[in-house]
Amino acid sequence: MCRFLMVKSAAPVRPAELLCRFAEMSERSRSADGDRQGDGWGFCGRDGSGRWREYRSLRPIWKEERLFAGFPAFALLAVHARSASFPGQTGNLDYIQPYFGGGLAFVFNGLLRGVSLGRPVAGEIGAQKIWRLFGTLSVGSPLRKRLAALVRLLERSSREIPALNLGLAGDGAFLAYSRAAEAGDYYRLWLAEGPGLRAICSEPLRGRDFRPLPFGRIHSF
Repeated sequence: MCRFLMVKSAAPVRPAELLCRFAEMSERSRSADGDRQGDGWGFCGRDGSGRWREYRSLRPIWKEERLFAGFPAFALLAVHARSASFPGQTGNLDYIQPYFGGGLAFVFNGLLRGVSLGRPVAGEIGAQKIWRLFGTLSVGSPLRKRLAALVRLLERSSREIPALNLGLAGDGAFLAYSRAAEAGDYYRLWLAEGPGLRAICSEPLRGRDFRPLPFGRIHSF
């Protein structure tokens, strides 16, 4: 299952150290069936002037650490390391998260089975469909309300949800939702808080004090 990291800082910070720790985690992380996060990675960040910058690659994130030192300082960022669900769903930059639009960066990982929405949704893979579905819900409402509407729709439209993790960054908001049907730490999200900085990640990063994010509710920061 994919891994992601979101960071919100009171003042812009250069992300190289955090990205190195995330790449290190992504390289060693394995799901119960051995899946790893080697199918590309993406980055989306907002600098101190409010400008968003994006980067996507089809290479594993741990093979591109030389790039991290060249990234400028950001006050808000999201990074995602991809693990393709099916062998045929690789080699396409459009699949790489974070997805960005309307001043929002979106990240997802999880496993939903038997999803039936009763109407077509644009997108070639599940993550794209979820992002575009979000764009149709409660447009103009606060982000928390829109994310809650997405969670409710996915829950009632899925036969089974072994794991569902969602993150939104932008518009002055930093939101996350997490739930899992299986025991263990692999499917949950983790929160680290320090002076002027908060981070949410799929697994704890070395050098930071992370604690598990409670399941089943939307967290705002």
